Amino acid sequence: MQDTHQPKTITPYTFKTMTEKDKTNEAQTGTDEFDEIRPYNDDEVRQVLQELLHDRQFATLLKGFVPWMPRWLRNGLLRASFIGIDSTMGFQLRFMKPLVKYILRKCSSGYSFGHSCINNGEERYTFISNHRDIVLDSAILDVMLYENHFPTTCEIAIGDNLLIYPWIKKLVKLNKAFTVRRGLSPRELLESSRLMSRYMHYAIGVKRQNIWIAQREGRAKDSNDQTQESVLKMLAMGGDGSPTERLRELHIVPLTISYEYDPCDYLKAQEFQMKRDNPAYKKSKQDDLQNMKVGILGRKGHIHYEAAPCINTWLDELSELPRTELFAEIARRMDKQIHAGYRLYPGNYVAADLLTGGKDYSSHYTNAQKEAFEQYLKGRIALVQVENKDEGFLRERLLTMYANPVFNKHKAI
Repeated sequence: MQDTHQPKTITPYTFKTMTEKDKTNEAQTGTDEFDEIRPYNDDEVRQVLQELLHDRQFATLLKGFVPWMPRWLRNGLLRASFIGIDSTMGFQLRFMKPLVKYILRKCSSGYSFGHSCINNGEERYTFISNHRDIVLDSAILDVMLYENHFPTTCEIAIGDNLLIYPWIKKLVKLNKAFTVRRGLSPRELLESSRLMSRYMHYAIGVKRQNIWIAQREGRAKDSNDQTQESVLKMLAMGGDGSPTERLRELHIVPLTISYEYDPCDYLKAQEFQMKRDNPAYKKSKQDDLQNMKVGILGRKGHIHYEAAPCINTWLDELSELPRTELFAEIARRMDKQIHAGYRLYPGNYVAADLLTGGKDYSSHYTNAQKEAFEQYLKGRIALVQVENKDEGFLRERLLTMYANPVFNKHKAI
């Protein structure tokens, strides 16, 4: 897919797979502290691939993609495609990269990556981003890092509430994911946070991997993206020295993800009404699966990722702040960087004016673009399936989702 916002041609490039693999294998020896949460080690990959070949649910999933293909042929092709894969990086390059590129071709109108504030040399980063899609946020980042000659992809933080079937857990751990435990008691949460923080410091400093983690638990359904202080406090549990010194070790980069259209916007609006009408409402596992499917296969328009400068450029300025103020100030500054990085589209500006009833942003869209976005809203509301559908409420929720990036960016800059 051609990136209309990056005129330079991407030259052929090969990952330093052998060098990185050697480092990873060396890092994987001598510790089992992280076995409960870590991705698969390279020496486990072949066994897991064999287990997937014999997983009935995974076989059913594959049948959905090629229902016309006989089972024996489908299994034979899958078995052949696994030959030679002996690392998580090999799995990413053989399966995940082509799959994500296919999704981008079919479901987006283009993608771009602003990364002039970071380097693609030997540094490793912890990317902390706003959260737009359960599956694709990190997967698209991996493709962008690969295409822009970064030394490696990311290990990914993913909630264990999404690992509802064994084959899903296997796939995400093959894709370099480490698990975040959900639904814990306060004591369990503290221990889990300490373990995850130690692992992230280990992944950056010893395994020499990048990391991706969302700025908050779950997606901001109204697109009012705010970094949770608890995420930063967790990151500062590992490492050595003061809180700012521990955070410096992770080389944190605020990352902004902008979609022209959110495939799950109508599902988020639907959830807003269901929670309004029934405060006890909670999503089911089936709801999570639907969100994943719609998020992957739905229309996205243009997608843009923007990396801000590493927070190490200003972190030392805050070293004298009391701990009670430190994390709030770091979160505030990171939010400003994330908000400033939004790529805004005509629909965002239309939504802002429709929500306020004004014309403050009318110079950013045409009448035709306004009419097209209003038709888009009607189509999304029509998809909502809920008793006593409140179209006025649903419209306001959808407008808020698309308008908040406008309001937040203008405050930030």
